Amino acid sequence: MNDRNAALARAAAIFDGGAFRDRLAGLLAYRSTSQDPGHDADLRRYLEEGLRPWVEGMGFAVTIHDNPEPGFGPILTGSRIEDPSRPTLLLYGHGDTVRGLEDQWSEGIDPWTLSEIDGRWYGRGSADNKGQHVLNLTALEAVLAERGGKLGFNIKLLIEMAEERGSRGLREFVAANRELLAADALIASDGPRVEPDLPTIATGTRGTFHFDLVLKLRAGGVHSGHWGGLTTDPAIVLSHALASMMDRHGKILVRDWLPQNGVPAAVRGVLAGCPVGGGDGAATIDADWGEPGLTSAEKIYGWNSLIVLAMTSGRPENPVNAVAPEARAHCQIRYTVDTDIAVFEPALRRHLDEHGFPEVAIENAGSRMPASRTAVDNPWVLWAQESMQQSLGKRVQIIPNSSGGLPGDVFVDHLGVPLVWIPHSYNGCKQHGPDEHAMPAILREGLLGFTGIYWDAGERA
Repeated sequence: MNDRNAALARAAAIFDGGAFRDRLAGLLAYRSTSQDPGHDADLRRYLEEGLRPWVEGMGFAVTIHDNPEPGFGPILTGSRIEDPSRPTLLLYGHGDTVRGLEDQWSEGIDPWTLSEIDGRWYGRGSADNKGQHVLNLTALEAVLAERGGKLGFNIKLLIEMAEERGSRGLREFVAANRELLAADALIASDGPRVEPDLPTIATGTRGTFHFDLVLKLRAGGVHSGHWGGLTTDPAIVLSHALASMMDRHGKILVRDWLPQNGVPAAVRGVLAGCPVGGGDGAATIDADWGEPGLTSAEKIYGWNSLIVLAMTSGRPENPVNAVAPEARAHCQIRYTVDTDIAVFEPALRRHLDEHGFPEVAIENAGSRMPASRTAVDNPWVLWAQESMQQSLGKRVQIIPNSSGGLPGDVFVDHLGVPLVWIPHSYNGCKQHGPDEHAMPAILREGLLGFTGIYWDAGERA
């Protein structure tokens, strides 16, 4: 075997021998949820006890910083500089998780304990994001061991503990620490592949824009027998307002919300033949839903979507015989960088007025996570694709942005780095819900892919 193959074999042995699983199990045990109150100490312990000794053992100079925004989780940075004239990579991840939802998991599964059932590894954070950044660090460990304690390149590390709360404080932190975090490229992992068996590189993420539609008509509910048929029902009016914004088959009717020049040619080209799948029964891909004329890949990676995340009128869990006083819907637009989000709110106001809904108010409108994208033919992107294909012996799909959101814009805006997101999960992993799990086969393949990337980075001029 040559040295590169030896490094891949070493990484495979770490995985096959159970060391990777054991380390992941230890980190899942930290109840590092940033969404449930009372876990501030667990967020810090994950960094101080779970990660710090490990990465310091790999030669990183580590600092754990308070979040610049009070009340949000700390941030770990690490730096390992061998030669300033060599390339420098930035590795990002997050150790915080969503709520545990302990009472909603399948019988016998504890979200804070790694459980292996039917070939899957269950646990909160197994897919999002502990399993993913642990994989990347394990690959680094394998290359260091094979090269006798050297990498041949420089690497910096940032692990935040507030991503599941919108990465609050991260932008301010990165802006204030540009020199500490300066790098040639960000190569990191989060989110799902396009299909479980197809390794994927995403060069950005869609952004999220949220708003509430609210119709308040009176101070309180009124008797449905005495007033039904006489007084306006806000739920009915709000339903019609929503129906004016999107048709029965999911086509957005507020056309100013969409990429004005359609799907860019470069995006359409890289998505040609790109599959979408692997939902594992959690949902279906409905061919007649969404923008007509687009492929499934173009709909989710190159276009915008409108989702009603929540909608209420009265109390569905305890209805009473009354015409409700108000109705409310919380909506989200997932959007690409090809859209001007400054038009979202005024375009919606104009649309509602023109369609006869001047009384429906728009509240709390704004972007919570901006979109980002690096050109799909960026040299770092193509280099990572070539490296992974050599390591794995199979095609690697490039997509212009993942379907979900990540704080890539922060690193582009303040560090000027290209984005190379390499996900190690799949659409059916149930992240953010009960029974979150990782697929060992994907993790093992991802470990080999990252080991090759780190090996090749040491060869790169």
